[in-house]
Amino acid sequence: MALAGFWSICEFMTLNPFHIAFGVHDLAAARQFYGKVLGCPEGRSADSWVDFDLYGHQIVAHLKPGIIHLAQHNPVDGHDVPIPHFGVVLAWRQWQDLAQRLQQHSIVFVIEPYIRFAGQVGEQATMFLLDPSGNALEFKAFKDPSQLFAK
Repeated sequence: MALAGFWSICEFMTLNPFHIAFGVHDLAAARQFYGKVLGCPEGRSADSWVDFDLYGHQIVAHLKPGIIHLAQHNPVDGHDVPIPHFGVVLAWRQWQDLAQRLQQHSIVFVIEPYIRFAGQVGEQATMFLLDPSGNALEFKAFKDPSQLFAK
Protein backbone atom coordinates (compact mmCIF):
# COMPACT_ATOMS: atom_id res chain seq x y z
CA MET A 1 0.00 0.00 0.00
CA ALA A 2 1.31 3.44 -0.86
CA LEU A 3 2.22 5.68 2.07
CA ALA A 4 -0.46 8.22 1.05
CA GLY A 5 -3.09 5.44 1.17
CA PHE A 6 -1.84 4.39 4.60
CA TRP A 7 -2.25 7.92 5.96
CA SER A 8 -5.72 8.20 4.44
CA ILE A 9 -6.74 5.06 6.28
CA CYS A 10 -5.21 6.36 9.53
CA GLU A 11 -7.14 9.61 9.19
CA PHE A 12 -10.30 7.64 8.43
CA MET A 13 -9.83 5.57 11.58
CA THR A 14 -9.34 8.57 13.88
CA LEU A 15 -12.55 10.44 13.12
CA ASN A 16 -14.36 12.11 15.99
CA PRO A 17 -17.29 10.11 17.35
CA PHE A 18 -20.65 10.97 15.86
CA HIS A 19 -23.77 11.60 18.00
CA ILE A 20 -27.39 11.12 17.02
CA ALA A 21 -30.58 11.04 19.08
CA PHE A 22 -33.69 9.38 17.69
CA GLY A 23 -37.15 8.36 18.82
CA VAL A 24 -38.26 4.84 19.71
CA HIS A 25 -41.65 3.60 20.87
CA ASP A 26 -40.27 0.98 23.30
CA LEU A 27 -36.97 1.19 25.24
CA ALA A 28 -36.97 -2.55 26.02
CA ALA A 29 -37.22 -3.34 22.30
CA ALA A 30 -34.47 -0.77 21.59
CA ARG A 31 -32.24 -2.39 24.24
CA GLN A 32 -32.85 -5.82 22.68
CA PHE A 33 -32.13 -4.63 19.14
CA TYR A 34 -29.19 -2.30 19.72
CA GLY A 35 -27.73 -4.19 22.68
CA LYS A 36 -28.30 -7.84 21.82
CA VAL A 37 -28.71 -7.92 18.03
CA LEU A 38 -26.23 -5.21 17.02
CA GLY A 39 -24.00 -5.82 20.05
CA CYS A 40 -23.81 -2.16 21.15
CA PRO A 41 -22.63 -1.67 24.73
CA GLU A 42 -25.09 0.38 26.75
CA GLY A 43 -23.96 3.65 28.32
CA ARG A 44 -25.90 6.02 30.53
CA SER A 45 -29.66 5.82 30.67
CA ALA A 46 -32.75 7.20 32.36
CA ASP A 47 -36.41 6.25 32.30
CA SER A 48 -36.87 7.96 28.94
CA TRP A 49 -33.57 7.40 27.06
CA VAL A 50 -30.62 5.03 26.58
CA ASP A 51 -27.12 5.72 25.24
CA PHE A 52 -25.52 3.05 23.06
CA ASP A 53 -21.97 2.74 21.75
CA LEU A 54 -22.36 1.98 18.03
CA TYR A 55 -18.79 1.24 16.92
CA GLY A 56 -17.47 4.14 18.99
CA HIS A 57 -20.32 6.52 18.10
CA GLN A 58 -22.89 7.72 20.60
CA ILE A 59 -26.46 6.99 19.61
CA VAL A 60 -29.30 7.79 21.98
CA ALA A 61 -32.71 6.15 21.84
CA HIS A 62 -35.34 8.51 23.30
CA LEU A 63 -38.69 7.08 24.36
CA LYS A 64 -41.50 8.60 22.35
CA PRO A 65 -44.60 6.41 22.87
CA GLY A 66 -46.77 6.21 19.79
CA ILE A 67 -43.99 7.41 17.47
CA ILE A 68 -44.66 6.36 13.91
CA HIS A 69 -41.87 6.45 11.34
CA LEU A 70 -43.48 6.79 7.94
CA ALA A 71 -41.72 4.76 5.29
CA GLN A 72 -40.17 7.03 2.71
CA HIS A 73 -37.80 5.86 0.02
CA ASN A 74 -35.55 7.31 -2.62
CA PRO A 75 -34.61 5.27 -5.72
CA VAL A 76 -30.85 4.58 -5.83
CA ASP A 77 -29.32 2.08 -8.26
CA GLY A 78 -32.53 0.07 -8.57
CA HIS A 79 -33.18 -0.07 -4.81
CA ASP A 80 -35.66 1.84 -2.68
CA VAL A 81 -33.33 3.39 -0.09
CA PRO A 82 -35.15 4.36 3.12
CA ILE A 83 -34.84 8.01 4.11
CA PRO A 84 -33.88 9.27 6.53
CA HIS A 85 -31.35 6.70 7.71
CA PHE A 86 -28.16 6.60 9.75
CA GLY A 87 -25.39 4.09 10.22
CA VAL A 88 -21.69 3.46 10.27
CA VAL A 89 -18.98 2.86 7.68
CA LEU A 90 -17.22 -0.26 8.93
CA ALA A 91 -14.03 -2.08 8.03
CA TRP A 92 -14.69 -4.75 5.38
CA ARG A 93 -14.37 -7.67 7.83
CA GLN A 94 -16.54 -5.92 10.45
CA TRP A 95 -19.25 -5.46 7.83
CA GLN A 96 -19.13 -9.14 6.90
CA ASP A 97 -19.30 -10.14 10.57
CA LEU A 98 -22.25 -7.82 11.19
CA ALA A 99 -24.12 -9.08 8.11
CA GLN A 100 -23.67 -12.64 9.37
CA ARG A 101 -24.75 -11.67 12.90
CA LEU A 102 -27.90 -9.98 11.58
CA GLN A 103 -28.75 -12.99 9.44
CA GLN A 104 -28.30 -15.26 12.47
CA HIS A 105 -30.82 -13.07 14.32
CA SER A 106 -33.24 -13.43 11.36
CA ILE A 107 -33.31 -9.69 10.71
CA VAL A 108 -35.50 -8.75 7.77
CA PHE A 109 -33.49 -6.41 5.58
CA VAL A 110 -34.95 -3.46 3.70
CA ILE A 111 -32.06 -3.98 1.26
CA GLU A 112 -30.18 -7.28 1.61
CA PRO A 113 -26.39 -7.14 2.04
CA TYR A 114 -24.75 -6.70 -1.36
CA ILE A 115 -21.74 -5.21 -3.14
CA ARG A 116 -22.34 -1.91 -4.90
CA PHE A 117 -20.10 -0.58 -7.68
CA ALA A 118 -18.20 -3.91 -7.85
CA GLY A 119 -14.84 -3.39 -9.52
CA GLN A 120 -15.41 0.37 -9.83
CA VAL A 121 -14.33 3.47 -7.94
CA GLY A 122 -16.16 3.51 -4.62
CA GLU A 123 -16.79 -0.25 -4.47
CA GLN A 124 -18.70 -0.85 -1.26
CA ALA A 125 -20.68 -3.39 0.67
CA THR A 126 -24.01 -2.10 1.97
CA MET A 127 -27.16 -3.24 3.75
CA PHE A 128 -30.25 -1.49 5.10
CA LEU A 129 -32.52 -2.54 7.95
CA LEU A 130 -35.06 -1.12 10.38
CA ASP A 131 -34.98 -1.11 14.17
CA PRO A 132 -38.17 -2.15 16.03
CA SER A 133 -39.44 1.46 15.92
CA GLY A 134 -38.92 1.77 12.17
CA ASN A 135 -35.69 3.81 12.26
CA ALA A 136 -33.70 2.97 9.14
CA LEU A 137 -30.02 2.06 9.43
CA GLU A 138 -27.37 1.53 6.77
CA PHE A 139 -24.08 -0.23 7.35
CA LYS A 140 -21.45 -0.07 4.64
CA ALA A 141 -17.80 -0.87 4.09
CA PHE A 142 -15.29 0.01 1.40
CA LYS A 143 -12.67 -2.37 0.02
CA ASP A 144 -10.47 0.74 -0.10
CA PRO A 145 -11.46 3.10 2.74
CA SER A 146 -9.74 6.02 1.00
CA GLN A 147 -12.57 5.87 -1.61
CA LEU A 148 -15.25 6.93 0.88
CA PHE A 149 -15.73 10.24 -0.99
CA ALA A 150 -14.36 9.16 -4.39
CA LYS A 151 -16.18 10.39 -7.49
